Amino acid sequence: MSDCIFCKLANGKIPTDVVAQNDLACAFRDMSPVAPTHVLVVPKAHHDNIIDGVPAETLAAMVALVDEVVHKEGIDQSGFRVIMNTGADAGQAVNHLHMHVLGGKDLGEALLAQ
Repeated sequence: MSDCIFCKLANGKIPTDVVAQNDLACAFRDMSPVAPTHVLVVPKAHHDNIIDGVPAETLAAMVALVDEVVHKEGIDQSGFRVIMNTGADAGQAVNHLHMHVLGGKDLGEALLAQ
């Protein structure tokens, strides 16, 4: 999609704070973080959400970036959360598949309401 902000960020058309990337996906810092570590992992190809026929290779590339991010950010031992929202009622604000990687503090249950 030519007007998708996450497509532009993931493919370097708009500058962002990239944490890690591979051929199929990109991880960059959320502009409105809710935790000390709040990184978005997005595929470089456009998919609206997790049920939009995403190839297994793309999902594997995204998971590989989660692994890289949590090690780089030092949250692999203390714990972290990975969230994927699908649809407006679930809180998906941008219609481009993405994972939120959250950590760096006790996330507790309060963060789930955000």
